[in-house]
Amino acid sequence: MNLPNKLTVSRFVLTLAFLAALFSPFAYHETVALALFVVASVTDLLDGRIARRHKLITDFGILMDPLADKILTCSAFIAFVGENQMAAWMTTVIVARELAITGLRLLAANKQVVLAAEGYGKHKTVTQIVAIIAVLVLVSYPQWGGAGRLVFGFQVFDKPWVWWFTEIAKWLAVLLTFVSGWLYLWKNRAIYLQDI
Repeated sequence: MNLPNKLTVSRFVLTLAFLAALFSPFAYHETVALALFVVASVTDLLDGRIARRHKLITDFGILMDPLADKILTCSAFIAFVGENQMAAWMTTVIVARELAITGLRLLAANKQVVLAAEGYGKHKTVTQIVAIIAVLVLVSYPQWGGAGRLVFGFQVFDKPWVWWFTEIAKWLAVLLTFVSGWLYLWKNRAIYLQDI
């Protein structure tokens, strides 16, 4: 197994650790969850870059890298519903899109066609990661004490930092998730329409 694929597999492990930290009652657990999620997100950035740079692209990586991303982000959004940090309908849109695209990829693989991620799908992933990190910062902010009061040079006192940014990030993630999913399904419609 090459390095990019190892990084992809590590994202599954980091997802479990992230969820365990998020729902555990120990001190600073939200901050630990934030750190684990950031590390998992960095592995997503690195595995693709390393695979392209060193020509280590494999069918395993093409299929499992997007799946690892989906499991990481969907797990976070579902957890946020339980923590009252995300509206259930928003998470439903995101998870439904990811399941639909995964189903399409499995159908394509059954026809010996490999569907790789595309540009707008990658932008969708970035917006989802930004939204998740924003929510995690919002919930972990109170744990940081005085160190958390000064953000980007602005004194924010005891108010949660950038709550408005978090809301915008969530809405943008949902919108781009829906649009990118619709475009992907439309572009590859021949794969599923021929079986109807």
